[in-house]
Amino acid sequence: MANFDIELVGKIGSMALIDREYQDMNYNIIARLSRELRPGYIWVTSGATEIGRLDYIKRTGKELHGSDEENKTDYSAQGQSILMQTYRQYIDSRFSVRQILVEHQHFNDAEKRKHLFEMLCRCPGQNAIPIVNYNDPVSDEENRKHEIVKVRAERGKAIECVDNDETASQIACLVKCKTLLILTTTDGIYLNPDDEKSLILNVGGKDTDELIANVEALQTHCKGASRKGAQGAWAKLEYIKEPLKNGTQVIIASSRYKIKDILDGNVPATRIGL
Repeated sequence: MANFDIELVGKIGSMALIDREYQDMNYNIIARLSRELRPGYIWVTSGATEIGRLDYIKRTGKELHGSDEENKTDYSAQGQSILMQTYRQYIDSRFSVRQILVEHQHFNDAEKRKHLFEMLCRCPGQNAIPIVNYNDPVSDEENRKHEIVKVRAERGKAIECVDNDETASQIACLVKCKTLLILTTTDGIYLNPDDEKSLILNVGGKDTDELIANVEALQTHCKGASRKGAQGAWAKLEYIKEPLKNGTQVIIASSRYKIKDILDGNVPATRIGL
């Protein structure tokens, strides 16, 4: 691992953390995954907004009636504490757990990037596991878009972090991790999203240019998203291009499998890299 600062950046999506049958957090999945987390891993978690929504409904018997933006703010603020409490409950007690809430500015500003990088890289040596989420409770969409436009005008490009797939990919670039693991509700990327037998197992290339070209070819088969506001498989593949250029291997797999089994190649998944 000499060429990499961090062993693994992992990300789990909101829908992979929810038990739809019981309208609750899927404690079995989060408990199993938490027990596998260890120093050297950075874990990016979605789920705060949906978990907060379900918790609010359980306590009041109704949903909030504000705007989508207001509801997202209020639900995510409620869900963050539940999410972190649950990770802390199941992660090995020998390890410290550190919540890190990020916004687009932490990736667009050089000093903030440096501060975040140094903090994340200290964690393995301190026996700590960072749990990262986008800071939805204090991120107003209209204001964020205004800030992004300003950054893009000044620098020609900007990192938006529109969802945690992008956040995870940006962290993978920041720390230059060996593996970027994206957990979803499916086994990976499909040539035909309606045919589970069309799972793409490997995407490679003779060099980085060919690898990126093959990823772009795969994007033409992607459509749809699992929930309102999600960007879908096409965007996942778009975000991972920069980590791939750094030599990171990307694995897109189902959250129903153990992390070790995914990394060891014992279960179906889409593996992308040289």
